[in-house]
Amino acid sequence: MPKFNANLTMLFTEVPFLERFSLAAQNGFEGVEYLFPYEWPAEKLAESLARNNLKQVLHNLPAGNWGGGERGIACLPGREGEFQDGVAKGLAYATALNCPALNCLVGLTPEGVDAELVEKTLVENLRFAADALAKAGKNLLVEALNSKDMPGFHLVSSQATMQLIKKVARPNVLFQYDIYHMQRMEGDLINTINGLAGSIGHIQLADNPGRHEPGSGEIHFGNLFKAIDASGYQGWIGCEYIPAGDTAAGLGWLKNYRW
Repeated sequence: MPKFNANLTMLFTEVPFLERFSLAAQNGFEGVEYLFPYEWPAEKLAESLARNNLKQVLHNLPAGNWGGGERGIACLPGREGEFQDGVAKGLAYATALNCPALNCLVGLTPEGVDAELVEKTLVENLRFAADALAKAGKNLLVEALNSKDMPGFHLVSSQATMQLIKKVARPNVLFQYDIYHMQRMEGDLINTINGLAGSIGHIQLADNPGRHEPGSGEIHFGNLFKAIDASGYQGWIGCEYIPAGDTAAGLGWLKNYRW
């Protein structure tokens, strides 16, 4: 049975961030995720989780200058020290929030840099992060994004992501499979998910086109969720979509899939 959690970066944006926890709980969610926790003290976030009986499912490692357009620094030679500091910071938050996994956005492919150096930097950074997280009993996730919304992102397919994970060769490194991004890049979702069985550490969803609620676009989520169950995946599915209107009013789709 699908186990859905709310992405508080995307959902309930009608209210300030710290008020979204209570709205998530009021609307039946038992877990939450969001891009970055670092703007708020970990203690404040932990209080919000406890007060609303919510589990922290996921957050990202620091991703460089997000406001300046960076989307991760793991593949950027010369930024290794900053990346390692970010791992320590992300792990400190994950520990305080009892969060079992952190996602690494690997970044935009740097222009004019030797491809082998970029790959070597990325693999070594991910090994560093995986080893640090393993000591705390946590998983490291790696995500592919679509190149239409995110031109220049270094990972844009499930195949490339799995090749990278195999190179890193750490048992706690898993694929964060985003249904929306992979539908835009490659489609064939059910066959792909079946082929990735055992390698997926987290799933996120949105329909396509528009990145709105399930049922708003072309993806047949009923068949997809059944296939996810059949694949043996038992983790969370993060609702990382842009509500077409009021968040709570658009949650009617959930009734069809909480079987």
